[in-house]
Amino acid sequence: MSVVLSVKNISKEFKVYERESDRLKEIFFGKKCHKSFFANRDISFDLRSGESLGIIGLNGAGKSTLLKIISGVLAPSSGTVEKAGKIAAILELGAGFNYDLNGIENIYFNGYLLGMDRAYIDANLQNIIEFSELKDFINLPISTYSSGMVVRLAFSIAIFSDASIFIIDEALSVGDAHFSQKCVKKLKEIKQLGKSVIFVSHDLNALKLLCDRIILLKSGRMVQDGNPSDVLDTYNYLISEISKEDEEIRISENNYGTKEVEILQISMQKDGLQTTTVSCGDEVKFSVKLLSDLDSDNASIGILIKDKFGQDVYGTNTGLLGAKYAFKKGEIYDVDFKMRLNIGVGLYTLTVAVHPDETHINECYHWIDNALNFEVISGEQKEFVGLCRLEPIVEIKNER
Repeated sequence: MSVVLSVKNISKEFKVYERESDRLKEIFFGKKCHKSFFANRDISFDLRSGESLGIIGLNGAGKSTLLKIISGVLAPSSGTVEKAGKIAAILELGAGFNYDLNGIENIYFNGYLLGMDRAYIDANLQNIIEFSELKDFINLPISTYSSGMVVRLAFSIAIFSDASIFIIDEALSVGDAHFSQKCVKKLKEIKQLGKSVIFVSHDLNALKLLCDRIILLKSGRMVQDGNPSDVLDTYNYLISEISKEDEEIRISENNYGTKEVEILQISMQKDGLQTTTVSCGDEVKFSVKLLSDLDSDNASIGILIKDKFGQDVYGTNTGLLGAKYAFKKGEIYDVDFKMRLNIGVGLYTLTVAVHPDETHINECYHWIDNALNFEVISGEQKEFVGLCRLEPIVEIKNER
C-alpha cells in the first residue's frame, strides 16, 4: 500500500501572554514576554492507502491540534505534512457551515470548502440527502437543527466527497446509535475502496472496531504507535492512574455509614493489572480494602454494578453468597470479588458497601455510591444484544 500522508517531526508552539501589552513589548522592544506551550512535540508517522488510523489520548494531549495541522487549518511551528490527494475533515461541530443558510445551500457551501466543484455536488446531492436522513428538514436553516442533525449533514457531505483521506474528530459520539452504526458501515466501505481514515474518539469500542492501528498521545508527544489492543492497554493504564486520584475524591463525597468498618480503597483488575476498561467476557477482580474499628462475627461486603442510566445490572454480597467474615478491631482486610464480566458494551459504575447483616437497611458500616467508573468494550467473543450474555445452547431438530 502506498503512503498517502506523511507527518514528519511536527511541533506546534502557542505563545501565552499574561497581558495584551506584552505582545507590543515583544514587537517593539524584541524582549521575550511570553511563555511557550507546546500542544504537539516532534510527532512523525505515515498513513497508507486503505488504512484506518486511530488517535487517542487524555484531554489536552494534543489530538485536535494535530488534526488541524494535518487538515491545513493550523500551520505547524516546525515539521512538515506531505499528502497525496484531498483531505475531508470533520473537526468541530458546525465548522464549515453557514447557519443562516438551509441544508441544501450548506451542502454546496461546505462542499466547496472541501474542494468539490458544483458538477460533483450536483451528481452526489441526492446521495448526501438520503444518507443524512434529513430530507424533511433539508430546506430549513440549519440554525434550527439539533447538534445531531448538524453532524449527520457534515458527515454525509464529507463521506461523499472525492477525498482520499477522511479525518473524523469525535463526530460519531454526537449522533444517535442508528446513525453511528450507519457511519461505521460506510467507513468500512470506503476503506475497501483504498481510501484512508484518521479517527479520533474517546469511544474505545469504536476505535477497536474501526482502526488498523492506533497512535497514543500524551502531553503533546507520541508515546506509542501500534496495534489497537496494545495501545489501548497503555491508554487504560494512564486512565487507571488518574482514576486513583479521582477515587479518593469520590470516596470522600459519595458515602455514608457509621465507619465502624471503613472502606479504604476500591479497584478493578484484569490479569493482575489495575484497569478501568475491559472487554465483554473478561475475567475481572473487584478489590475492596477495609479497616475494622470493631470486633465483628458476621459482616457482609457487597458490590452493585449500575449502567450509565443508574439501572441496577448486578449486585451481591458475601452474606447472600453464604460466606461469613469475622473482623477484629484495628485490622485491615482485602476482599476480592472475582467474576467473568458477561455484560454488554457500555459505561458502568460500581457501588460498594459493608454492613452487619445481609442488607444495609437496619445498619450500614460504610456505603460508597458510584465509587468506581469503568467501561466494557466488545471483545473477541460473539456479539449479543441487551445487558448481559446468557450463553445459551441452541438445538434445532427436524420432527419429520
